[in-house]
Amino acid sequence: MPEINLWAVLVAALASFVLGGLWYSPVLFGKAWQRETGLTDERLKAGNMGLIFSLSFLISLAAAFVFALFLGPRPSLALGLGAGASAGLFWVAGSFGINYLFERKSLKLFFINGGYHALQFTAIGLILALWPDT
Repeated sequence: MPEINLWAVLVAALASFVLGGLWYSPVLFGKAWQRETGLTDERLKAGNMGLIFSLSFLISLAAAFVFALFLGPRPSLALGLGAGASAGLFWVAGSFGINYLFERKSLKLFFINGGYHALQFTAIGLILALWPDT
């Protein structure tokens, strides 16, 4: 198993989690996302928020860890940014795009969700690339 900087992975996961909180908040795209998905405030509040946030963070942590494995130890800035943007845009958002076409979901929802994941993986790649050796 390659050398993985667990602190960088943890910070990348936290950044991903915080970015998602901001991205899907009323400050940015939260209200548009709700309209496009048909989710009401009441329905959002009805979920088990502790479980949702805990599992979301664990998934972010797993994504950052596996991306660190993919990049390898001490990735260059160009690799971190390029691979992060490519993974977010073409692997994640591209996969959403295929599903959204068949599900007849809106282009606006595609841009909201795909945009988050493009930025998420770019940020993860950036953090993993910039983290100093320990």
